[in-house]
Amino acid sequence: MTEPPTEHILVTGAAGQIGTELVPRLREKYGPDNVLATDIKPLVPSVLRDGPYEVLDVTSRRNIEKTIQSHDITVIYHMSAILSAVGENQPQLAWGVNMGGTHNILEAARETGIRRIFIPSSIAAFGPETPRDGTPQETVLRPRTMYGVTKVAGELLCDYYVRKYGLDIRGCRYPGIISHQALPGGGTTDYAVAIFYEAIQYGHYTCFVKEDTMLPMMYMPDCLKATMDLMDAGFEKLEHHSDFNIAGMSFTAGELAAQIRRHIPEFTCEFQPDYRQNIADSWPRSIDDSAARDEWGWTPEYDLAAMTEDMLRVLRERKEAGTLGY
Repeated sequence: MTEPPTEHILVTGAAGQIGTELVPRLREKYGPDNVLATDIKPLVPSVLRDGPYEVLDVTSRRNIEKTIQSHDITVIYHMSAILSAVGENQPQLAWGVNMGGTHNILEAARETGIRRIFIPSSIAAFGPETPRDGTPQETVLRPRTMYGVTKVAGELLCDYYVRKYGLDIRGCRYPGIISHQALPGGGTTDYAVAIFYEAIQYGHYTCFVKEDTMLPMMYMPDCLKATMDLMDAGFEKLEHHSDFNIAGMSFTAGELAAQIRRHIPEFTCEFQPDYRQNIADSWPRSIDDSAARDEWGWTPEYDLAAMTEDMLRVLRERKEAGTLGY
């Protein structure tokens, strides 16, 4: 029986929130030497040091093609992006990195014969006209942020490359991702990460969205599971490609604070909305992910209670060890 060919995987944006946990998971599955982590940052996060790491600017198509060719890359996880809050402060940068980088990846993949590409989208693709409860797979996409604009354009561009060139491109609309590995990185849903660190460190948090703000969220283990399960699915089973709705849990900022108080009774939280409130108000409250469930068997494993308990356990252990880093 012929062994399947060894995958050589390129991960862009490897030093970001998802990349820092995706790379170790991929290296565990495919071998450390077969997963090349890249980012614009020259300093390598410790979790990426057990395998190859290179600096890569995704706005340079030439450098992407050189990297693909020199490492015999067969699969790409394109995780580089400027997130929502940062993107509103620097919209030109967000367009250049998010759209320019995605187009460069697609063109490099087309020219070099890449087997599979993962390019994530986001709930930022939705907008005020989108139904906010049980947001359907097929719906109005009229975002009000530059980040959202780039995600809608990216979805359409990826689907074009599937139809036009037959590329195998997959992606899902990530909700807010909660992780204990990477610090908040400029997203509107980052309050749901920072609140845990400040609860452990200070016993208090000032939240930048209102108490009754509800958004779709997902714990990082489920995010990684969704990403890898989608990439493992048979291409012939997929009716959608780059825009799968996926859901983990939905909760309000107040409900999250109350859940933390079950473990830290003295924890206090005040709510002082800033400009990110308008962004949050343009996004869904809950997601219909039936297409992902039907086409590749998606199902989450964590709810609010399980996620909160695990986040606080890990961060307490890190604080005791002096490695909280916040």
